Amino acid sequence: MSTFRLISWNVNGIRAVLKKGFWEIVENDLKPDILCLQETKADDSIMASGVLEKDGYDLAWHSCQLRKGYSGVATLSKIPAQEKKAGLGLASFDPEGRVVVSDFGHFVLLNVYFPNGGKGPHRVEYKLKFYAACLDYCEKLRRSGKKIIITGDFNTAHQEIDLHDPKNNHKTTGFMPEERAWLDKLVTHGYHDTFRVLHPEQANIYTWWDLRTRSRDKNKGWRIDYFFASEELLPNIQEAFILPEVQGSDHCPVGLLVKF
Repeated sequence: MSTFRLISWNVNGIRAVLKKGFWEIVENDLKPDILCLQETKADDSIMASGVLEKDGYDLAWHSCQLRKGYSGVATLSKIPAQEKKAGLGLASFDPEGRVVVSDFGHFVLLNVYFPNGGKGPHRVEYKLKFYAACLDYCEKLRRSGKKIIITGDFNTAHQEIDLHDPKNNHKTTGFMPEERAWLDKLVTHGYHDTFRVLHPEQANIYTWWDLRTRSRDKNKGWRIDYFFASEELLPNIQEAFILPEVQGSDHCPVGLLVKF
């Protein structure tokens, strides 16, 4: 039997977090077998320069091709992936650098930085189309017999328990009905929010806080970073957890223990 410790963290800029003791945090606090990072804000030239290379870790990344300092994801793993790819294979989404897919045999892991709808209605529409494309991609994998884990910054709080002030945010992107409806759809398709499966009533636990309002000091946050697992994997889930004490970004890491 083997237990895998998966960690996901939106670092809000890999070069910034490297200056804040990133590797010390990884090795002393996170201790991952697989580490998924979002919002690396590093283009291919930066990633290829070795900024995230570390002995003992296999690295895969997907960088934004449209502009520098935007988006980007990276997956580091002590377990070699049988197969890995960048993107969903869709020209309408892949240039933004949002997905790394890694097949670890026991499961396929999607490390995803989902779009933020904060730039206006056109970005909300783009976000919803990206959601739909991601679910279609996962369903194709699942039909081929794969077990799926989807992790990353989903940029949407699912239920009222998942943010500090739900009553005043129903019209705010990240908690609008149409965004939350996709998470409902994800669940109805057999993908489960592992933290809520194991901690259904735990409140006041968040993964993102607005830096401008110093909301982390008051714990007025949003839970928008998740590990979703396909139903077939639920018996293998040992624990799901959130690490709000870990500093370095406006997000904190989330984790999952999976045993096979």
